[in-house]
Amino acid sequence: MQTWIRSGGIRSSGTFFTGVALIMVTLFSWSSPLTGTPNSTTATATSVDQNSTNNINRWIEIDLSEQRLRAWEGNKLVHSYRISGGKRSTPTPIGRFRINSKYRTHRMRGRDYNIPDVPYTMYFYRGYAIHGAYWHKRFGTPVSHGCVNLPVKQARDLYNWSSYGTLVVVHK
Repeated sequence: MQTWIRSGGIRSSGTFFTGVALIMVTLFSWSSPLTGTPNSTTATATSVDQNSTNNINRWIEIDLSEQRLRAWEGNKLVHSYRISGGKRSTPTPIGRFRINSKYRTHRMRGRDYNIPDVPYTMYFYRGYAIHGAYWHKRFGTPVSHGCVNLPVKQARDLYNWSSYGTLVVVHK
């Protein structure tokens, strides 16, 4: 027995069982970040913001027929802003989404645009985001390539108010 202990047999078996335990914990604690069907147009994201427990009832409504964004805490209106949604040829997607990434500034590129330093960008579905727009002042009119444009100061306020996982409801 003494030679087996000195040879490292017990140490090796301890390492083996620790590894097995870590693998089991990892397998049982993992869950998919997406919910719903694979072809669902609803994007979801889990919240990683430390203040997200305080924001559980916060959600954003985007009314494309009014070109207006409303931010809610439960049923209490907190912010209401005029927006510029997508043009008829490049519409804003309709549905229920979640904010899945946030950038203080972000470069946006497309087939016919390349805009540096887009402020307060919050992606909610694929390449579609709510963000500030410093290059126009036509809020209340659909002029974007599908994103939801806000004046920069209002985009900043909304960016600071929301968190990862905040619900975004877009409708006509």
